[in-house]
Amino acid sequence: MAGVTGWVGRALVPAILEADDLRLAAAVSRSAAGSDVGEALGLDGLGVKVSRSVDDALDTECDVLVDYTAPDAVKANVLTSIGRGVHAVVGTSGLGADDYAEIDRHARAAGVGVVAAGNFSLLAALLQHAALLAARHVAHWEVVDYASAAKPDVPSGTARELAERLGQVRDAELGRTLDELHGPVEARGARVGGTQVHSLRLPSFVVSTEAIFALPDERLSLRHDTGSSADPYVGGTLLAARVAGTRIGVTRGLDTLLFGESVA
Repeated sequence: MAGVTGWVGRALVPAILEADDLRLAAAVSRSAAGSDVGEALGLDGLGVKVSRSVDDALDTECDVLVDYTAPDAVKANVLTSIGRGVHAVVGTSGLGADDYAEIDRHARAAGVGVVAAGNFSLLAALLQHAALLAARHVAHWEVVDYASAAKPDVPSGTARELAERLGQVRDAELGRTLDELHGPVEARGARVGGTQVHSLRLPSFVVSTEAIFALPDERLSLRHDTGSSADPYVGGTLLAARVAGTRIGVTRGLDTLLFGESVA
């Protein structure tokens, strides 16, 4: 578990300990390096020493790396895991389609699986599944990405993954092309995977994602809002950890694990 003392890591460790089929083999946290992971989390000692890096942690035999670290660290962590022949689950945001294409090439060459999701919650997966279905029938949509004022990556992993997955269905149509606009083109958001994405960064939000589809005189809004805890991400992350070893290459989206291959 990389990012073991982080927001999601603190919720995942107790769930791993309670699972009959999972074992916490190693842990990574720069702030808690050298300590026992249980003590670092305010629990009883677990006999697992926290490592400073993924490379050091993988000296301990394990099957799957679960990464909830930071946008500037996750890609190197996953490539290190692949290089050591260890499957990976990616919950950290900040990677785009080009990054995952590179990771997929390395994973296939090494014969390992990588399961990545912008959001491992069930309801976020349902939003993505429904949006992909809607995009087959509606040509006009945009995505609004809400997150805390301090979130450094734009768009969020949830919104980026949604936009890139929608692009596998088709590009969203625009009422006017961007080069026909008058005024700052940035006001129309960023083009991500063929979708206009608008990222709001404001206090009081955790991560919320809204896909808005429109036809003449009617609209469909699909929105997922997270609360203040990381509990919604636990079940999906553990499901990914259980199946990562059965796959080769990159699998994107919890909805793919829950509902099979994309409706796209």
